[in-house]
Amino acid sequence: MANQSALILRMTSLLLLLLVCGTDAKMDLITSQQDILVGKEIMLLCKAGGEGAITWMKDGEDFDDEDKVSTVDETTSKVLIKKATMQDAGSYSCLCEFENGHSDNTQITIYVYEGPSFGGTTTYHEFLEGTDGVVPCLVTGQPTVDVHWLRDKQEIPSNAGRRVRQLRDNTLFIEKVSREDAGTYMCQAQIRGRTIDKTLTVSVVVNAPPTVHLKEEVKNVIAGPETNFTLLCLVNGLPQPNITWTMPMTFDPSHHQFNSDQSQLTIRSVAREDYGEYVCTATNKIAESSATIMLHVFEAPEVSVSAEWQNVSVGERVSVSCNVSGHPQPELHWLNKHNGQTMDSTYGRIRVVDGVLTIDEVLPSDGGLYSCMAVSSTGNASRDVAIYTQPGPPHYLSVSPGPTSILFFLKTPPVSGGAPITNYVLQWRQSAAEQWKELLTAPALEPMVITPLKPYTLYTVRLAAMNAVGRGQFSDTNTVRTHGIQGEPDSPVLSMDAVKVEANSFSVPLKQIDDGETPLQHFNVRYKQVSTGGTEWKEKQLSSNAESISLQGLSFGSDYQLEVTAVNANGSSIPATFNFTIGAQPVSNQSMTKGTVVAIVMVIFLVVFLLVDASCCYINRCGLLMSIAVKVFGQKVPGLRMLEDGEGTTNGEVKLKGMSTPRGSLQQGGVQAITKDGGQLTEVTCDKAPLTKNEKIQPCKDLPAANA
Repeated sequence: MANQSALILRMTSLLLLLLVCGTDAKMDLITSQQDILVGKEIMLLCKAGGEGAITWMKDGEDFDDEDKVSTVDETTSKVLIKKATMQDAGSYSCLCEFENGHSDNTQITIYVYEGPSFGGTTTYHEFLEGTDGVVPCLVTGQPTVDVHWLRDKQEIPSNAGRRVRQLRDNTLFIEKVSREDAGTYMCQAQIRGRTIDKTLTVSVVVNAPPTVHLKEEVKNVIAGPETNFTLLCLVNGLPQPNITWTMPMTFDPSHHQFNSDQSQLTIRSVAREDYGEYVCTATNKIAESSATIMLHVFEAPEVSVSAEWQNVSVGERVSVSCNVSGHPQPELHWLNKHNGQTMDSTYGRIRVVDGVLTIDEVLPSDGGLYSCMAVSSTGNASRDVAIYTQPGPPHYLSVSPGPTSILFFLKTPPVSGGAPITNYVLQWRQSAAEQWKELLTAPALEPMVITPLKPYTLYTVRLAAMNAVGRGQFSDTNTVRTHGIQGEPDSPVLSMDAVKVEANSFSVPLKQIDDGETPLQHFNVRYKQVSTGGTEWKEKQLSSNAESISLQGLSFGSDYQLEVTAVNANGSSIPATFNFTIGAQPVSNQSMTKGTVVAIVMVIFLVVFLLVDASCCYINRCGLLMSIAVKVFGQKVPGLRMLEDGEGTTNGEVKLKGMSTPRGSLQQGGVQAITKDGGQLTEVTCDKAPLTKNEKIQPCKDLPAANA
């Protein structure tokens, strides 16, 4: 009945589909599905576009089985196979001979399959870590079934040499199984060429024997009521091993506590009795493993001192004793926490004898924290002792006058004496016969100022620091004359747009617009490097007619602060300030510069040499060029002529070629010798002129004299 109801529903669906599709097409061949499982029903419905004779063919041959083929109406025919077999698969064609003589056909391919089926394939496998694992997948089905192994939706390849791969017989092979190989795998079977597939889930479990790992085999712990100590046993293995402990004393739940898997044993309020061996054992179905921890229990070192702080005046003596205890007995050391140095000397001004720290004739630099330390193999302990004394005298102090005031600048603070400086004492007087007058000022003020004072008055001043112990020593005295208030010059003007920074030099134009109706005396210039903090001010003085400020020898790659004040007889102006930066040091190229200079010098020397030699050759017929010309042209050098009489002298006039000559002289081409009485001339031609003073003059040949 169920099959008949399903058939009726399927036929109804097909008829509705035909009604929806209409009859526009000449032929329609309809089936519910093309892939048919063996034993299931195959139904094909052929609908012609008009009345005619409908016939069926299968794989090119007539198919007219009356049990399977039936006519629905004049335009419709069907094929119904109730239990499909593998032989029912093939190509089905529907042909129609229409009454108007026209014919048409349509066809469809029906696939019949069996399976796929996994039969008795095992879905659970266990392997020991490090061994090779083989997981078979037994698949049956028709037609041919293709098998693929998947993990995490990724197909496992069959490439040879891969540790996890699929073999030709569809077996999954895992070489040297590791813990990462445990998990779920999918065996997928698919009818070749069709979308029909089936999957089987297979679980792989990896077993491993237990192992025990200890961070430390020997542990040291200090006993005490507040000390809780934990022993850690790191266990590994598959399945998860069970952990048990063996202890040197009876288990006490109030003294011993375990975590959930007993991998941690906590000992509360550790005592000396807890000393001994603690054995951790891990067990699973594969094997058993254990490890031993040796626990040593010690007593913590303790430190006690005779006093935690002492106030002592400069020049006095101070002593502090210290005792240490523990197991084993710790070593005692005193440490100066100000400079980090250990004080082990048993003699001298500062010494330690039997744990007693002694300082004779205390200095301000001795003030500060000292620590008595107990050092042992099990730990350290310490107690601090503060020794306070008066501050030291200010050493790095500069004093400058102001309008009816004196300004103090501290470049570095004095030694504090171990306690913070609370105030500075500023004292002044006009003469040694007077009592010092003083003023307290806070240490944060910069500069510190004494005011009001008399204008244009000479004062002697000094400075001292104070802390909780008392006032320290005064600085050296300074003598300063105050300035007036009225008629002081305005601040100098620095031309920022014309600043020049070259290498490590700096310059800026300086102008004074208003001198306070009193001629300027000079300019005070102060500058310091600010990039490294705490740098001292450097000072210089410029004349009143100075037009610029120039600073040399500055540090490369540094920032500077500049202050300039104008000074006249009435006082000083407010400082004009300016910040500037010296760039990084340029890369030196001295070798190239020297080579260039040498080349230029050589070229200049060569040019000068050639000019001098050419002048010598042209004027005096000498020099290197003249020598070269003789060597090239021989004795007949153009323009070279010399006079010679029998003894190399002449008593008459000698005139050169091209110049006017007396009667009877030659007009061109040589040198004429003229006698005193104006007689016959003899032209002398020399083959060679002497080049040096040591070379002999060659004889000259007489030429016929020209007629007058």
